[in-house]
Amino acid sequence: MVADKGYSARKIRAYLRRRGIACTIPERIDQINGRLRRGESRCRLDRTAYRRRNVVERCFSQLKQNRALATRYDKRAVHFQAMVTLACLRLWLP
Repeated sequence: MVADKGYSARKIRAYLRRRGIACTIPERIDQINGRLRRGESRCRLDRTAYRRRNVVERCFSQLKQNRALATRYDKRAVHFQAMVTLACLRLWLP
């Protein structure tokens, strides 16, 4: 799982560890300072995985340009999936 600094709370990290989910979440400055004060080591961050997160977020941003996706007009999941497919085709085709 890759997330931004807003999801770096201890509860979230502990939950992911219990479930065996590998995560890439950068730490906030106050958390880093607290760890250093307590003598703990910092969490390691896989920088390449975190950089790839940007690509996914930009893709979602482009998909949300379509009003039907942003507001979720469709009631059925099949229709919504079809709209996502059409939006992807519009992005990838010239």
